[in-house]
Amino acid sequence: MPLMNGSLLLFDLVSACYTASLLGNLFIVVTVLMDPDLLQSPMYFFLANLSLIDMALSSVAAHKMLSDLLSQRSTIFYGGCMAQLFFLHFLGGSEMFLLTLMACDCYMAICHPLSYAETMHRHRCPGLLATYWAGGLLHSSTQLVLVAWLPFCGPSKLDNFYCDVPQVVKLACSDTYVMEILIMSNSDLISLVCFLVLLGSYCVILVTLRGCFGDGGGRKALSTCSAHLIMVSLILVPCIFVYLRPFSSFQMDKMASIFYIIITPVLNPIIYTLRNQEIKEAMKRLRTRSRK
Repeated sequence: MPLMNGSLLLFDLVSACYTASLLGNLFIVVTVLMDPDLLQSPMYFFLANLSLIDMALSSVAAHKMLSDLLSQRSTIFYGGCMAQLFFLHFLGGSEMFLLTLMACDCYMAICHPLSYAETMHRHRCPGLLATYWAGGLLHSSTQLVLVAWLPFCGPSKLDNFYCDVPQVVKLACSDTYVMEILIMSNSDLISLVCFLVLLGSYCVILVTLRGCFGDGGGRKALSTCSAHLIMVSLILVPCIFVYLRPFSSFQMDKMASIFYIIITPVLNPIIYTLRNQEIKEAMKRLRTRSRK
């Protein structure tokens, strides 16, 4: 069946964003892995892991969305829907914890430079990463158990491009008020803790840098932190809009979901390469070595 004009345009947009997300984030991962100086830095080690999460997160829904647009048949089985929901929250929760960890790393580097090397030693990074992965797993497992506990009565129409908690909960054929409160509490707790840590870290960082904006070190630190702050805003704002209110059907939910799952992973490499001088210099060195 030939694609209609609207479906063709959406297919082209999603495929272009998905391809750009994979290539851009892969380029950051390769740049960090191939540059010894960046690889030994906790900040860039975490950045490479953020890029890996963005690649996986965009893959959770994009390939199914592209397949549905191409075939003009938007169907998904219960098991596939639950798997999509689980990995969406596993990766999304892990990403939020990682962004909080990156904010703490930035805080230690700027506000406690003398103890930074000991506190954020490179050999401690795998343990910190294991902690945020465990946090993401606990969050997604909790969400999955709460949703799977609900009874669903046969084929239903999902009001979204992929399976997510607010839309799936609305398909249950029983009262969902208690489950909605439990699910929102789980999401609210994670978002609130991460938001408070992020807010506190950046307030202290800005106060510390307020007299150093004119020199090179202050500008470099401010550029690095501003890139991170932009990414935090792009991720937290859609999450707050979708999850931190009662589960009602709004057209803006779809736009926020698409922005979070498709657009944000594309912006990560763009923001970090444009705002971070060390990444740009490492990419130049990588290109120079590849030409030899």
